[in-house]
Amino acid sequence: MALNPDSVGFETEVFTLDYDWQDVALYALGCGAKRDELDFLYEARGPAVLPTYAVVPTFPAIVALIAAVEGDFKGVVHGGQKITLHKPFPSCGTLSTVGKVAGVYDLKRFGSGVFATETRDGEGNLLAETEWNILFRFDGGFGGPAPPKTKRIRPPERDADFRVEEATTQEQALLYRLSGDHNPLHVDPELAKSVGFDAPILHGLCTYGFVGRAVLHEICSGDPTRLRCFAGQFRKPVWPGETIITEGWREDERIILRASTKERPEEYVFSNAYAETSE
Repeated sequence: MALNPDSVGFETEVFTLDYDWQDVALYALGCGAKRDELDFLYEARGPAVLPTYAVVPTFPAIVALIAAVEGDFKGVVHGGQKITLHKPFPSCGTLSTVGKVAGVYDLKRFGSGVFATETRDGEGNLLAETEWNILFRFDGGFGGPAPPKTKRIRPPERDADFRVEEATTQEQALLYRLSGDHNPLHVDPELAKSVGFDAPILHGLCTYGFVGRAVLHEICSGDPTRLRCFAGQFRKPVWPGETIITEGWREDERIILRASTKERPEEYVFSNAYAETSE
């Protein structure tokens, strides 16, 4: 198949999501939240909403954008993710999301789509913007433009300011997908093998949620209102059951981030990454 460059500029319909505290708590558990994080799990404390929840209301829009660029869904893997947060998510309510095809690129071996979304609350206030880089493993070589060069973000040559090790479970992808990311690559062993993986892999956005929680607790004192921006690129898959190691360096106004696994310490699963926070 080939991606359709003429889809650039396509906008989706408005997708709405009605959610409550149980949806918020389920997402937090999918991203590894533990019982000492009751602020994000217990309705009597709100609950507060993990900032990376910003991706959840966008799932239907992203599916529509993948269809618009005419990519093969079986070959979809996540290349990169960015969220920009304007207001904290309430613990329940109605959200409205619109998506747009921001770019379609030819990597020769793969294709690439860049998708942008805006999510607003029931009163029309902008809560979050997201930018997705989706790789289409079976759709390269269609003669489209090359992607623009991105600035490399490398950690400084010193020990990290924080290091967090957190184990995933064998069932982590099964739990995470209940928040709406239903790609069968993360659950179906036969499909995973048919597209080149030995077994189902963890959602990139689940890894993203683990890293985001590390930043939240290590840098933001657990206050979700302090995280303003969080971005990075997915390099290698994480296998359910592996232990994610998140490292962070304070560098000017940014936190430079990198993640690997305890089982494969020399392979970075998430890099070229940073977060921006407020005091």
